[in-house]
Amino acid sequence: MTDETDGERMPQPGVDVPDRRGRTGLDRVGRDLDRNPRVRVRDVRVLTSNWYVTRVTTFDFEHADGRWTTEERETYDRGDGACILLYDLEERTVLLTRQFRFPVYVNGHPDGMLIETAAGLLDEDDPETAIRREAEEETGHPVGDVEHVFDAYMSPGSVTEKLHFFAAPYVRGTVVDGARAGLADEGEDIEVLEVSFDDAIERIGRDIVDAKTIMLLQWAALRGPFVPWR
Repeated sequence: MTDETDGERMPQPGVDVPDRRGRTGLDRVGRDLDRNPRVRVRDVRVLTSNWYVTRVTTFDFEHADGRWTTEERETYDRGDGACILLYDLEERTVLLTRQFRFPVYVNGHPDGMLIETAAGLLDEDDPETAIRREAEEETGHPVGDVEHVFDAYMSPGSVTEKLHFFAAPYVRGTVVDGARAGLADEGEDIEVLEVSFDDAIERIGRDIVDAKTIMLLQWAALRGPFVPWR
């Protein structure tokens, strides 16, 4: 960023001076990567750090035929997250949520009201602590023992986030279908949904179109608690 009057570079929030979250040095992330000898990072620029961070990284890449080219990639860093499938094996139900998601609304979803598993960012917590917190905030249901089932990168072409997937049982009688949950001071207005597992599977691709939710439902059917021979 430069001052048009004298050509001098102005301090950039998140780089030279603290941004709104008190961070500096965000342009240093990725510069020291050396795990892959075919990749040599040359430069990192911060585009925005209003809350999450958008960077442009320039790097040299060695192709399979030995050629080196200079590439540029834009990445969106919102931190890592966790999600959880809450299920009642005896009643064959799962606990889901429905809330408004503007990004899907602006990209063709009929009303932006997305059906999902409980999920959230880790912030400063480890994945298990974070998912216990998020599950209780989004469903009103305290979570007991949880099972870590896998991790996945959800949009590796541009988003750095790694998502940690969990599952845990819940007691059906403690949940009120249609109840409201979420943190009001964060603008959350979440509807709690108790859904038959078989119904949820049938709705994949119709009104259950959230990737993490589909992945957990399929895991539950293929390897998890609802495998027929378990």
